[in-house]
Amino acid sequence: MTKTAPLRPSTASAFRSGGPLVALLREWLPRQRWFAGKDRPLTELRMLSMTELYPGCLHLLVHAGQSGVPTPGGTPPAGDCYQLLLGLQEHLSPRLRRALIGRVEDGPLAGLTVHDALQDPRSAQLLLERMRHPGTLGPLCFESDPSVSLPAGLAPRLLEAEQSNTSLVYGDAYILKIFRRIQPGVNPDLEVPVALAGQGCGRVPAPVAWFRTTHPQEATLGVLQPFLPDAADGWTLALQALARGEDFTSEAEELGRATADVHLALAAALPAGPDAEDGRTAAAMTERLEAAAHHVPALRPFVPGLTTAFVSLAVCDQGPPAQRIHGDLHLGQVLRAGRDWFVIDFEGEPSRPLAERRLAHSPVRDIAGMLRSFDYAARQRRPWRPEWARRCREAYCAGYAARAGWDPRKKHALLRAYETDRAVYEVLYEARNRPDWLPVPMAAIERLAVRGG
Repeated sequence: MTKTAPLRPSTASAFRSGGPLVALLREWLPRQRWFAGKDRPLTELRMLSMTELYPGCLHLLVHAGQSGVPTPGGTPPAGDCYQLLLGLQEHLSPRLRRALIGRVEDGPLAGLTVHDALQDPRSAQLLLERMRHPGTLGPLCFESDPSVSLPAGLAPRLLEAEQSNTSLVYGDAYILKIFRRIQPGVNPDLEVPVALAGQGCGRVPAPVAWFRTTHPQEATLGVLQPFLPDAADGWTLALQALARGEDFTSEAEELGRATADVHLALAAALPAGPDAEDGRTAAAMTERLEAAAHHVPALRPFVPGLTTAFVSLAVCDQGPPAQRIHGDLHLGQVLRAGRDWFVIDFEGEPSRPLAERRLAHSPVRDIAGMLRSFDYAARQRRPWRPEWARRCREAYCAGYAARAGWDPRKKHALLRAYETDRAVYEVLYEARNRPDWLPVPMAAIERLAVRGG
């Protein structure tokens, strides 16, 4: 039987500068798909908090400092806080080989093997038990919807899809999203679904349990929601339609209606306050473009043409009022179960500050994200299918207009500016994380800069 190791009194000293555990994590952390700064060296790793969840499992918040390009204001990058759950065992089971982080040879953890506890079914089950029984454990607070009774003994499985967090599915009944990159404040992926549930919006699964930390600052760490076992995400469905040479316009139109439903419910649930985006929107977009062009040389020749989109935004009819939105809407963030579309993952763009993601924005930002997603899908197969994407874009906007009462296509300058801003974000993301995908947003950059849309 595999033996777990209880927390030793001097374990915290294992995180002293240059300690053996630090050395293991410095090598392991940048290789994880949810690590944000793969293009920048990891220069510092220090512990912010450590809690023993149960014998043989540590909950850690660590600060990862990195060298890199200064922010537009000229200040150096501040680094990121990451959430880790580490398993400690004397001997690691062969079935956990993929979870291995390394073996500690000296110090207070000498002789123990360290692994990613979220890949261990036993640890995942014990984590659900914590969720089933609200309470506190050191700085960790476990909370739940009192109207929902979570069953015990649900078998866990780790989702393998590429994402910026880690998700566990329990018994095909619930899904627990563990946020990896932690920022102070209430995460929108908890705040927004709770607010929508209060509005009776059935397009978004309502949270049933969650946990947070109070140290070093208040922050959301994970959210448990109902799982839709028979659902397929929009990205998969779109690619299947492309592979079969089938039309996707009816699905796109209904998805537009679903997006409008969510926007209408959000406007009612979370009215925009004084922090709504203002006249600096165009200036902020220009700043992001200049920062991205500094990092991605291929973007530089298109800067003058792209800037005209933001100049036009500053003088055009602003369209619908700012409100709370999804913030990172694309085909991978929607699920179709039967004939219904559901919207998930309200975390927003993880690279942007959480406070910014909680601001009110134009709903056109979400619409532009989905339009870009249709283009991404169309470019996954050769020959490229620009007409397929164009038809989906038209149908999506038509569906949105039918429900919302206004037509995004009639806000050309507004839509072009937000689509340009989204494409610039995509260029920077692909350059840092998936260089082979860079031609996809670059094709949109050329279209938006040269032909204006």
